[in-house]
Formats: sequence, C-alpha cells, structure tokens
Amino acid sequence: MSFLQAGWAVATRFAAPALRLALLWRAHRGKEISTRLAERRGIDPMPRPAGPLLWLHVASVGEMVSVLPVIDALATRAPNLHVLLTTGTVTSARLLERRLPELGLQHRVIHRFAPLDVPQWVARFLNHWRPDVAGFVESELWPNHLAGCRALTVPLLLINARLSPRSFARWRRVPRLARTMLNAVTDVQAQSAADAARFIALGARQVSTPGNLKFATPELPVDPTELARWQTHLFDRPVWLAASTHPGEEAAIRAAHDILVVTHPDLLTILVPRHPERGAAIATDSRHVTARRSLGEAPPEEAGIWIADTLGELGLFYRLAPIVFIGRSLAAPGGGQNPLEPARLGCAVAAGPYMANFADIAASLERDGALTRVPDAAALAGWVDDMLRDPSRRAAIGAAGRAASRRLNELPEQIAQRLLDLMSAGAA
Repeated sequence: MSFLQAGWAVATRFAAPALRLALLWRAHRGKEISTRLAERRGIDPMPRPAGPLLWLHVASVGEMVSVLPVIDALATRAPNLHVLLTTGTVTSARLLERRLPELGLQHRVIHRFAPLDVPQWVARFLNHWRPDVAGFVESELWPNHLAGCRALTVPLLLINARLSPRSFARWRRVPRLARTMLNAVTDVQAQSAADAARFIALGARQVSTPGNLKFATPELPVDPTELARWQTHLFDRPVWLAASTHPGEEAAIRAAHDILVVTHPDLLTILVPRHPERGAAIATDSRHVTARRSLGEAPPEEAGIWIADTLGELGLFYRLAPIVFIGRSLAAPGGGQNPLEPARLGCAVAAGPYMANFADIAASLERDGALTRVPDAAALAGWVDDMLRDPSRRAAIGAAGRAASRRLNELPEQIAQRLLDLMSAGAA
C-alpha cells in the first residue's frame, strides 16, 4: 500500500462517524432507505448463496439499465451463477424491483446498497459476500473498494469505463495513488479511445476499447395497456417531451411551451423530471395549466404541461411523444442524460450544449443526423416547431436514430464472456 493510499484509508476510517450521521440525514431526506442503512456499512444478515457469485456495481439508473443485458447473458451462459448487484441510489433500487421480474432475473440477482468507501465497511462487505469476480460499471473508482478486491485476489473488470477530463485531472494530482489503485484492476474496457488513453496515462495495465455498452441497451419497456390508452387519448394532438430535466431547466421548457402555443394552440408538453419527487414543486412554480401523472391526473385537455413525475415510465412517454429534448444539458455544468434511449425508439432528439457525460454518444448521433443541439429556449422552440410541421423529416431523423443506436448489440455477450473467463482464471 502506498503512502497516499494509506492516507486515504486513514482519512476515510476517521470519517466513519460523520458518514453515519450523513447516512441518517440522507435517509431523512429520502435519499436512503432507513431500514437498509446497515448495508452502507457492509452489514448484511442475508446469507451468501452457495456456488459462484459475481459482483457487479453501478452508480445509478443509467448504468444499471445498461448492464441488465450483460446480466441476462450471464444467466444464459452460467445457469448456476448468482449476481450480486450493488447500487448507490434509492431510485435505481426501486426501478430494479420492477425490471428484474420483467426479465425473469429476480431469483438470480441479489440487490444490495454498496458500502461507502470506508476500509472496515468495505472489508466487512467483501468478507461476507466473497465474490469470485467483480465488475464496476462506468466511472465508479473507489480506492478502498479496489484495494479490498486486490487483498482478496478478486479479479476485477472495469466495464464501459469512463474517465472524464475533470476526473483525470484530479487523479493526475495523486499519480502514485492512481497507479496503485488501478493495479487492482485486471482489465479495463473503456467506452472510447479518449477514455482508454486517460486510463493508460494513469497506469492501467490492460485496456481495450470494445465500444459503449449503452449502444447495446434494449428498448425501454412499456405497459402495452397504458400505451394503447394514451395513444388513443392523445391521437393527432401535437406533443413533445422534455425528458430527465434538472433544476433550472423547467423555466426554459415553460418558455419554449409559451412560444410554441402561439402556432400550436392545443400543444401538450410532457415534462419528465429526472427526480420524480420534484414534481410537486415544478407544478407549484408553473403558471401554466398542469397535471401530474403521479396523482393519476390525465393530461390537460387544453394547451398545457403534463408533469410525468413517476418512476420507470420513460418507455411509455418516449413512445407517446416522437419529439424529445434531453435534459441536464441546457445549463452549465450539465452533463446530459442518455440520448440513445429515445433514439432507439425512433424519436427525433435534441439536447443542449452541455452533454459532457455523453459526449461521444452525442457526437455519434449528430454525425448520423439523429441529434440536434439547441443553445436556449428559443432555439428549442424553433426545433420543436420544425419537427411538428414536418412529419416526414421527423421520421427520417427517427430512422437515423434507430440505426445509430443499435450498432453494438453483441457487446453484452462479449462482456459476459469476459467476466466468466476471469472467474475461471481466478478459480484455476
């Protein structure tokens, strides 16, 4: 263990009391589930299942959705394998409760909340579950988690690995810690050549670039009864959707709505906040006719805004609205949300200028004519107006998005096989 790594371990160890208080405060705010706080400290009464166990860790909803096809492939290839899937957010846990039964994986996957990066908490977690192989998805790099895997000689794969320029700059300030940390990683599968170069510069040993796993994610699911109901209800009405919006963006959505209703007097704007609990506040702030999906309210009959403040229904709304704006992209620093989800369903897609977390995906869709950038509310309204007025152009953009978003359908199988190979090598 390097001096810097030892310093990190000591710092996080002494931070444990403060972290306990932070967990209680997060539970009070609905950011944690109070009955499951012990999991965040590596304490778990659930027994480890017999047989081989693979640990996959994701941060939140986007990463969790992208890795589900890998889990499905693992279940087919290794019938006796159990998957321990850890996440860090309540939203991802609740969505997983719905998605696992839909995929028939509820008896093969164990969901737990990941322990915080405190040495004794991570050690307690690893000693309890004793995974045979581990896979961390995207940007989850925690020194004590990686050191714990190395101490127990658990093979570790970084899946769809992403390292932003900002994170890279931070890790370069502590090169010895970064190198020691990455020495615990058996294999890095980077999203892009730029990500791969950053990992190599920090000291990663085995790095490949098989492509972005998000290009292989299946279509978001939908309840066919609900879809048929609302397609009938909204038949021939002009509709557009602002998806996964963040604080500060709803004002721009309302401004765009105001511009559009001048020429589309029966317009329906569907607004899906990234965090559904914000629905009430958004409705209170709005001066428009609004309705809230979470309250069972139908969309306004006159021009208005339907606030879709529910969980796990983007598949429904992307199918109802063929014109989609992707949130968390209008105001700095932004970062964006996944534009492939609506593109895969044939939607015309726009996003703001701040898409750093999905830069390669956005650039790829732009090159294929499947995504448009809009800098502000006026430009957004102009683009939506163009899409409403020209259905044939909208359909052509949607077709380009469908094609662009399905390039790597074989990647989940490849990742699943790599994980199984690492498990076999570790057992040898």
